[in-house]
Amino acid sequence: MSATEWRDAKYDETYASTVRGLERRRRKDQDFTLDDAEGVLKHLYIQDGNDWIGRGELQNAILAATIAAYESVIADWKAGKLPPSEEESPCP
Repeated sequence: MSATEWRDAKYDETYASTVRGLERRRRKDQDFTLDDAEGVLKHLYIQDGNDWIGRGELQNAILAATIAAYESVIADWKAGKLPPSEEESPCP
């Protein structure tokens, strides 16, 4: 594995698992709102800016992937591209 392959692999893994987790939470947790997701994203931006002692490459990749996943899910949510939560789903 090259010097950057491990970083890319961790980024991809973190991004995918964060998206899955957010989509699952949206479906299962009726109290999880768009405002909640946006609030977490705001705190992730703050955490990203608080790197004055240095996080290291691994933590930087994880944080970048987490932020990207939140941004993507929030954009899809606002555009109506996410499946509805179980509470919003019509009963069969």
